[in-house]
Amino acid sequence: MSDFTFWDILRNLLSGLQWTLLLSLVAFVGGGLIGLLIMTLRISDKGWARSCARTYIELFQGTPLLMQLFLVFFGIALLGVDISPWLAAAIALTLFTSAYLAEIWRGCVESIPHGQWEASASLALSPYEQLRHVILPQALRIAVAPTVGFSVQVVKGTAVTSIIGFTELTKTGSMLANATFEPFMVYGLVALGYFLLCYPLSLSARYLERRLHASA
Repeated sequence: MSDFTFWDILRNLLSGLQWTLLLSLVAFVGGGLIGLLIMTLRISDKGWARSCARTYIELFQGTPLLMQLFLVFFGIALLGVDISPWLAAAIALTLFTSAYLAEIWRGCVESIPHGQWEASASLALSPYEQLRHVILPQALRIAVAPTVGFSVQVVKGTAVTSIIGFTELTKTGSMLANATFEPFMVYGLVALGYFLLCYPLSLSARYLERRLHASA
């Protein structure tokens, strides 16, 4: 195992796990904010807004995350701007996340009966006020479980960022496997790390779905 002890490996993997968790949080929060805006445009009564939002969603859902990472990392560099792997990974994963969250939330909003829009319109509420005060509170109950469930995909998506040199859990594991010549043990611990992050989220999504009766 070279000069690395088991605890050295574990300590390094925990450091990589912290970066995986941080990137996941940044991508999920940033993607949520952008996704909310895209979702609002997607359900707008203006044709140009719906077209722009649909194009955005189809672009990021229809291309691999790996290609998006390459385009952000190398594309920005071509403009003469020095960008770190961390920033490139955060931007690409945020945009990727926002497209999926926007579509998830659009489905939840559109599942609310149209009569709720008509009833709120009769109260002289603007479309924005209808969405904020009447529709979104009802859609939130439906959206919680799939949103938490999608967070698992965000965590697993961070593994792809290792290809541009971002040192998260997978990249750390790759370097340790090369240094220790113990790939089975190292990648086994990497897999365990992802499991410890993702399994509680999966359980939470199932619990919330039952608790909120979202499937009913």
